[in-house]
Amino acid sequence: MGPSTDGRLDIPALDPAEARSTRCLATPSGSISPGPFQVFDRRAKRMQKDRAASADNGDQSRLVDYVRNEVADIMIERLQDIKRQFDCVLDLGSGPGHLTKLIDPEMVSKVTMIDLSHHTLHRDAKEEFEVEVDRQQMDEEELMANIPRNSQDAVVSCLSMHWINDLPGMLVQIKEVLKPDGVFLGALFGGDTLFELRSALQVAETEREGGLSPRVSPMTQTQDMSNLMGRAGFSLLTVDIDEVKISYPSMWELLEDLKAMGESNAVIGRRHYIPRDTLIAASAIYEALHGSEDGTVPATFQVIYVIGWKPAPTQPKALDRGAGKTNLRDVL
Repeated sequence: MGPSTDGRLDIPALDPAEARSTRCLATPSGSISPGPFQVFDRRAKRMQKDRAASADNGDQSRLVDYVRNEVADIMIERLQDIKRQFDCVLDLGSGPGHLTKLIDPEMVSKVTMIDLSHHTLHRDAKEEFEVEVDRQQMDEEELMANIPRNSQDAVVSCLSMHWINDLPGMLVQIKEVLKPDGVFLGALFGGDTLFELRSALQVAETEREGGLSPRVSPMTQTQDMSNLMGRAGFSLLTVDIDEVKISYPSMWELLEDLKAMGESNAVIGRRHYIPRDTLIAASAIYEALHGSEDGTVPATFQVIYVIGWKPAPTQPKALDRGAGKTNLRDVL
């Protein structure tokens, strides 16, 4: 989600509705154009994550783990609130194990870590995890081709699903690999993520180039997640949002950190270059619109948290409409 200092822009595309309704076709030249549920180039994303995790033996990547570590801390508390013993847990888009390394072995017997990037998945393989771990490098979008149905007690996903092309289909796959009464806990970036950066780039590009290009990845809106989870077949839904705000010396440090996170642009048909004078203008606009009194600039990461359960006969169910026997007036 950020450009390098040579002027190469790596910020993902714009409107979710437009992006997810386009088509993906192979042209005679072999290039790819967007298609139904084909917004992101998964091969490009794998290469970006591999490069980020390999830089300086992973040291540079570790320095920018702060957002995922913060969200992982919140997710592990929610997992611990579920008073249950899990034999098999699947960490979808696990990265090096931001969430898995926090899991209590008294609660979970084994975690299967899945990630698109081999280098990201094995970046911290030399570290001792308290829980038994099985690392499998695969494309998360092909989950059911590699993980049996009804095999997992829980599926967790910490900030990886914003790069999934078919999010509704991904949720269905997650439900299918869960055992009955299994639980899915997920965290993904919401549509207001990096709104400060987006607004600065839009103004700068309009002024310098006379038009706009899509710069922000099609991310899910908060109000859509309940519908998507329900359509996928989950029950007992919980959806809420939170924000992680980080201060940076300037826009340039934010962009460098995003690149080191492996969050570079992977939209199919993306524009690879933006003039440096446009980036310089964007930096000045960013500071003017959003700068703090201490000289720093903020960046907002909106995080959507979801919890859903695979239906099972033993789950509590709401009473039929009209079955209540107590008048609300009497209670009040």
